[in-house]
Amino acid sequence: MRSSIYASTPESAWVVDTGPEFRLQCLREGITRLDAAVYTHSHTDHIMGFDDLRPFCADGPLPVYASPETLEDLKRVFSFAFNQTSLPTGYVRPNPCVIEGPFELGGILLTPLPLKHGRAKVNGYLFECEGRKLAAYMSDCKQVPDAVIERIRGVEALIIDALRYTEHPTHLSVDEALAVAARVQPEATWFTHLCHLLAHFSTEAKLPVGTRVAYDGLKLEFQ
Repeated sequence: MRSSIYASTPESAWVVDTGPEFRLQCLREGITRLDAAVYTHSHTDHIMGFDDLRPFCADGPLPVYASPETLEDLKRVFSFAFNQTSLPTGYVRPNPCVIEGPFELGGILLTPLPLKHGRAKVNGYLFECEGRKLAAYMSDCKQVPDAVIERIRGVEALIIDALRYTEHPTHLSVDEALAVAARVQPEATWFTHLCHLLAHFSTEAKLPVGTRVAYDGLKLEFQ
């Protein structure tokens, strides 16, 4: 399962990561508005839908938020978009925005959560609105630092990497993800970035109450 989040408020709409199926996801979900793209890291399964941002650049450059390391990788892989001074209409036109701390999109405060994913540095994100910790998104990680645990403790929805049952060198296993959730104490936990070894229904049947498996098209609403 490749992870991405589309978030929408009355003021703004943005996506976290653009995987290879991003165009198909937009068509399936009827997404016609996008005001920004936010990236966790530059691994292939999180950026290869970058060129599918074209339709959302018709009215001008699209803000693209990422860490300095991730932005450099995006500029290298998609140099045609970043290195042209004048692109024809219809091309991706990114406006690179370096993430150096919390930032706001459409009334939602996004706080980067530094995580290690093997040798890669990854940004998870905490989404807050008027002091409410709505969701924490950590799709690729092996460890969650104590400081991050404390920052997201009590979040309403924890969306977390749970690759498989057996241990993996760069991803959380199911048991490791459950251990993180036990410390965070969210209202609900959603597992994401599962591999082919975990079937949805049989896996979910073994999980504790309040912990579920995310799926394509899942919608979470916060009132």
